[in-house]
Amino acid sequence: MWLLLKALLAQWAIRRLVLRGLSSLIFLLPAAGLLVKVGLPVLMVLGVLAIPVLLFLLVIGLPVLLVLLVGGALLAVVGVVLALGLPILKLLLVVGVPIALVVMLARALFRKPAPPPPPATT
Repeated sequence: MWLLLKALLAQWAIRRLVLRGLSSLIFLLPAAGLLVKVGLPVLMVLGVLAIPVLLFLLVIGLPVLLVLLVGGALLAVVGVVLALGLPILKLLLVVGVPIALVVMLARALFRKPAPPPPPATT
């Protein structure tokens, strides 16, 4: 029974540690976008982002070859997000924002007026 409880607790701790580490990648994506906008080349940005990811994977005890494989896969995902995400974001800003503004203006102009309040009786 104790062995089962220890195994479940260990699995829970490992999952929590891994998810916390991978969630830090979410915080690194805006930094990557900012570094690309400043003018750093994409490979240089990926190198800067690789250090915390690879260190995290080494800390949780993965073998070096597995760290390099998993780290490379994660950084490939970041590269794809940078390559495809910025043009999509620009398209959204150029096309999406004006459409949203026109829709909000049309709703404001064609909204039914509020009914008058009932007369007060004393």
